[in-house]
This record gives sequence, C-alpha cells and structure tokens, in this order.
Amino acid sequence: MAAPIISSPAAATGPALSAGPAPRYTSALSAVTTLFFLWGFITCLNDILIPYLKAIFQLSFAQANFINLCFFGAYFLMSIPAGKLVARVGYKRGMLLGFAVAAVGAFLFYPAAAQRVYGLFLGALFVLASGITILQVAANPYVAILGPARSASARLTLTQAFNSLGTFLAPLLGSALILSRLPKLNTAASAASIDVTAVQMPYLIIGTALLLISLLLSRVNLPQIVPPTEAAGTTVDADSTRAWHYRNLVFGVVGIFAYVGAEVSIGSHLVSYLALPDVMGLDPKSAGDRVALYWGAAMVGRFAGAYLLNKFSPAKLLAFNAVCAVALVLISINTTGAIAMWALLAVGLMNSIMWPVIFPLALAGLGRHTEEGSGLLCTAVVGGALVPLLFGVVADHSGLRAALLLPMLCYAYIVWYGLRGSRRPAAAVTPPMTFV
Repeated sequence: MAAPIISSPAAATGPALSAGPAPRYTSALSAVTTLFFLWGFITCLNDILIPYLKAIFQLSFAQANFINLCFFGAYFLMSIPAGKLVARVGYKRGMLLGFAVAAVGAFLFYPAAAQRVYGLFLGALFVLASGITILQVAANPYVAILGPARSASARLTLTQAFNSLGTFLAPLLGSALILSRLPKLNTAASAASIDVTAVQMPYLIIGTALLLISLLLSRVNLPQIVPPTEAAGTTVDADSTRAWHYRNLVFGVVGIFAYVGAEVSIGSHLVSYLALPDVMGLDPKSAGDRVALYWGAAMVGRFAGAYLLNKFSPAKLLAFNAVCAVALVLISINTTGAIAMWALLAVGLMNSIMWPVIFPLALAGLGRHTEEGSGLLCTAVVGGALVPLLFGVVADHSGLRAALLLPMLCYAYIVWYGLRGSRRPAAAVTPPMTFV
C-alpha cells in the first residue's frame, strides 16, 4: 500500500507551505548516508593501489595513472546512461543495481591478482567504478532534494562527511595490508618478489560488504521522488529546455571536473611526494599512513561544514576554501620538509565542502531536469581520470613539485565559480518535488 503523496519542501516557494511542519526523512537519509561511506573507502583505496601496482609493474607516473583513467573514466562513459536508468527505474532500484555491479568489479580483483596482469586490474576497476557511478547518480540528487532546499548544501555535506570517514580509513587499512609489503628500494629485482595477491582479500571483503548493504537497503522503505511538471508562468519553454541550458549547471560541470581532478591528483601522488628526499623521505607504509590525514582533514571539514553552511553563503564559503587551497599548494611547492608535507595535507581540509556545495549549486532550479543534470555532473568526475594523467606526464618530465601547479589552477577556477559562475537567472520558478 503506497504512502500518501507529500509535497516536498525541497523547492517550495511562497508562504502557503510554511503553515505546516516540514516532513522529516531521517530514516531515508540515514540509509543513503551509509552508501557514502563505502564508496569513499573504495575510491580512496586507489591512492594505495597506484604506488603498489607502480612498484610491481615498474610503471611511470603516467602509466600508473591509468588506474585513475579507468576508474574515473567510467564516470564519463556511464553517468549519462546511469542518469537515464535512474529516471526510469527510480532512485532506490538504481542504487541497488549500482551495488550489484560494483560488487562484481570488486570480486574481479581476485582473478586479476592471480594472473598478475595489469590490464585485468584496470578492467576490474572499470566495472567497480561503473557500479559506483550508478550509485552516485542516484544518491547525490536524492540527498539534495530530501528536505528543504535552503539546507541542501549542509545536508549533502553531512553525508559527504561519512564518505570522508571511508576515505580516512582506507589509507590506514591499505597501508597495513598492502603497502607494508612493498620494499623501500623500488627496483625490478625487488618488484618481482612482491606478493600481488595482497589485494585479493581486501577487495573480496569489499564485494561482500556491497552485497550485504544492498540487501539491507532493499528492506528500507525510501520515499519515492515523483518528477515535477513545469509550473505555469515559467519564462523558459519546457519542451525546448534541457539541463545544459542552465548556466549554473554548465559551469558547475567544469567545477566538478576541476575539483575531482585536483583532489585525486594530490591524493594519488602523496605517497610519492612524501617519499622525496627534500620533503620527508618516508617509506611507502609511513607515507600511506599520512595519506589518511589528507582525507581525514576532509572529514573534519565536512562535519564542520554541515554547521557552517547553515550560517554562511555556500557559494562564498566555496570560494574561500578554494583560495586557501591555492595558497597551501603554493606554500608546499616553495618549501621543504615538514612545512611542505603539512601544507599539502591541509589541502584536504579545503576540499571538504567543494563537492557538496558545487553539486546543489549546479542543480539549483533544474526541476524536472534534475536527474539529467546529475548525470552530467557525475560525467564531470572524469576530471579524476584526465587531470591526474596530465599530472603524471608533467611529473615524469618536470617533477612532482611542478606538477602541483595543475591542481592549483583547478582550485583557481573553483574560486571563480563560487563568486560568479554559480549564479543563475531568477526567471524560472522551480516546481515542487513530491514524495510517495
């Protein structure tokens, strides 16, 4: 028996809706929040996988970044189909399908390690990332509109904080289980003796966890979001309007591209950067443990951001964080030792609110184009594939310090998006979402 249809406060305007109490979706929000933790854990394991496979297969920085290319490239290829899929089957069924696909990708790590073939690892990562893409496309807009529009950034920031808890724990466990098996001297002779099967058990556990959470989610009653119809009086013809006609979305797509590219570029190369003699000269395991601080700072920032975003303008707070990120990267480039290390690790704190602020700013006012817009935004996660690949090319030719200029430019764009690019015309009235 279906629950009654409730007008959502997600985009409601006017005083008429203020008379009654706002509906609460605590159980639904709690259920979806668990998803953010697991895919944060999976994504951040790439920061451990890159130096591990780089040592085993004696790869250059550019070659090692094929891991990011396959993982985040799946977002580019699968996000728009995933958006159409979610629009057809609904948010809950979309998330369940995403779990199943991601679990298959995790289980494929077992034969990849058994065969000791780099290409098989890349294929397994692509399948795993395809499942996570479906999850992202379904869950992010679901959280954004599961409550009042004015608190969408704070709500998404809170769920992203649990995503950051996963990114904080992944390097610690990955360092203990995987990087601890790497010799400090990376030579062809030592690479031949590395036990590549060290990755099998972690990914078998991940695949099992994905299936278990999928089973639990299937038993949770999530409100069904009913796509709205365009309200009368909108100034844009509903039949001719598409998601990419909204400037805040188009610039937001570039913003997501820049943010993910910068964050992944730094995180994926922290182990190598901290191993430099003029930085800290750390061994792989010790450097991997420090990577947890980079993601842990993002976790702290997101919990704080869930409060601050209710007090300050999300767009201005986004610009402030991006300015600080630019300054910290510049400090790291131009210093040595502990200062260079801590400055770069502190960029994680600045990254904290970027995704959960850019995402709702870009989707604001899209109405019935929300699913399509979410697909476009998740397509921009390909920045995590292309920017690190370019980062690796620069690092191979000019060193890691010079390559850090690339994420600095990405953060500079985000400054502009927060101040200017996120503005949208106030012409159209967004129709209300409804929940079943």
